[in-house]
Amino acid sequence: MGTCIICGSSTDGRVCDTHEEDVAFEFRGSSPDELTRGRYYKGTIDGFADFGVFVDVGDSVTGLLHRSEVPGRLESLAWDAGDEVYVQVTDVHDNDNVDLGWSIRQDDRDFRGHLVDDPDADSNAELPDDEDSETSTADGGTPVTEDDAEFERGDETESAPTEQETESDSEPETAEPDDSDDEPELADASDTEDDEDVERVAVANLDDHVDETVAVEGELASVRQTSGPTVFELADETGAIDCAAFVEAGVRAYPDVEAGAVARIVGEVERRRGELQVETEDLVELDGADAQAVEARMEDALTERATPEDTELLADDDAVEAVVDDLVDAATEIRRAVVEARPVIVRHTATVEGYVAGTAIERALLPLIRGEHAREDAEYHYVDRRPLDDAFYTIDDATGDVTSMLEAAERHDEKHPLFVLVGAGSTSESTDAIDLLDIYDADTVAIDGGYTDDAAGADVLVSPTVAGEPPVNTGALGSQLAALVNGDVREDLYHLPAVAYWADTPGAYADLASQTDYSADTLADLRDAIALEAFYQSYEDKRELISDLLWGEADDSLIEHVSEQFRERLDTELATAEPHLEVRGQDGVAFETLDVDAYTHQYDFPPVDLLLDALYRRRDRADVLVGVSGDEIRVRSDGAVDVRAAGETVADELPDAGVEPRGARDGRIEFLSGEQEAVVDAVVDAIADQLA
Repeated sequence: MGTCIICGSSTDGRVCDTHEEDVAFEFRGSSPDELTRGRYYKGTIDGFADFGVFVDVGDSVTGLLHRSEVPGRLESLAWDAGDEVYVQVTDVHDNDNVDLGWSIRQDDRDFRGHLVDDPDADSNAELPDDEDSETSTADGGTPVTEDDAEFERGDETESAPTEQETESDSEPETAEPDDSDDEPELADASDTEDDEDVERVAVANLDDHVDETVAVEGELASVRQTSGPTVFELADETGAIDCAAFVEAGVRAYPDVEAGAVARIVGEVERRRGELQVETEDLVELDGADAQAVEARMEDALTERATPEDTELLADDDAVEAVVDDLVDAATEIRRAVVEARPVIVRHTATVEGYVAGTAIERALLPLIRGEHAREDAEYHYVDRRPLDDAFYTIDDATGDVTSMLEAAERHDEKHPLFVLVGAGSTSESTDAIDLLDIYDADTVAIDGGYTDDAAGADVLVSPTVAGEPPVNTGALGSQLAALVNGDVREDLYHLPAVAYWADTPGAYADLASQTDYSADTLADLRDAIALEAFYQSYEDKRELISDLLWGEADDSLIEHVSEQFRERLDTELATAEPHLEVRGQDGVAFETLDVDAYTHQYDFPPVDLLLDALYRRRDRADVLVGVSGDEIRVRSDGAVDVRAAGETVADELPDAGVEPRGARDGRIEFLSGEQEAVVDAVVDAIADQLA
């Protein structure tokens, strides 16, 4: 039996089942069936094809990374033949074909350890052997020459305490110098400067102190155990730096110090493979006034960096102007997450408004993330846009998000993300979901141009209706927020608000779009195309496809092709539904009702909400359109109808019908399907009373 290099538990080999995917393997076998499914392997690009990338895993096995596995276009990878990459083995077929999966981690340092998968060894998870006098480095197993070995053995450092020494409060012993001329001598503790006298240097200025002993102070963003040293990622008010502390291969240094602690690290600044790192000589966890001083310094600098410099709106809109302070607060929280290396999860409705707003925020975030993080895949790691199935952020959504969040924290020491809820999360239906996030200290920002009730409890809420203003198109509101998040992309956003409107685009947003090369017809085509793509695979963000549509990264043929499909499908469904609209009058109010289940094609485009919107826009003979689908009623009017109030009235009148209003005044009404006829009549009566 061995011990896991990450958690120290007993296991067959060098890594336990729980942490196997946190390790990158070097394959030394000769046959595909000797690979271990689910593991991540270091490979070499062998060649390219239209359908994917061929990767050599080891010397004798080649697998295929299919283009469907790549989060983007193959051309965007910037890979060349011979490049070293990391891939996951997902399957090995009977014909020896090897299926490979994408790895978001494409750097040695992204893994918590490096091991060997050798079928001829005692186990298939072993430490790299010391061939040709090589040893392991802080990046978890990359071979270096004996001349560099002092980095691993702690040359001129004080050895980090072992767990036994820490428990007994004894002083850590320094290693005795070896008599060999080939081995560097370890420094005696008396040769080391008093830690308190060592100059503190901001992380951003370490480049000027290479080969010098300095002190850095800040919060430990992560702690990862490699097959060599323990690597502490320390973040101060200016940036982050990796600090490597070595006891012996695979042994945790400073075992009582965890991520989130405020610490002072003294060590020598080194440049390894082009990147700066600190060779740790001493690490002290700060508390009391010392920790408070560091935290205050970081907080002040962080607030200054996160606050938008330019708070000018994209376009004049009185309703948006009323919540500009809330927009600034939301933008600050989003920018702060980027600086703190917290992922931003954008959850938006699968509608045109939701896509426009969510994509605008994503567009603003991408350059900030690229500027803040050096890793090539940072833009896929630190922002994730996830469309919602419904108009609410539900407990089902939150459970999935919390599960992913906790797994990322456990496996990769990832910080909890900031959740940005777009067009959702602003009514009582989202209270339980947001409370679940709050239990795990995950912050939330909700932005909604429609009617809200401020009941869900988001940390920051942007809602014109809460401020006493009329509703605003959520796409326009989200675009205004994106401009505050990153002023450098303002011009990229000029046409987005106009795309989000189905009719009667306000003059300010029409004027804004006129400053671009997009014609009114093209903007309408874009809206239609986004509406169609929002429907299909609604749970996927479709980042590259949406970007191609909204920012002209493809020729006009794509927009024309998709928008034409939209119109054909919508016209077909309208022609099917219109003859079955039932007209009725009630107290001088003209109603049209539609049995959606009976007179539309289920599970096909368009969705019910979009169909009812289109029907109401195309007809002028009714004051109110009522759509009945299964156990739900949706209402379309000129905004005068309070759907929630009508639902509450009917719930009192029909206590056995299971009537429950959902959402705010423009929401929907749910009921028991067996009571459909009585509920529809009661809803019509309640609405007629409102409009009388």
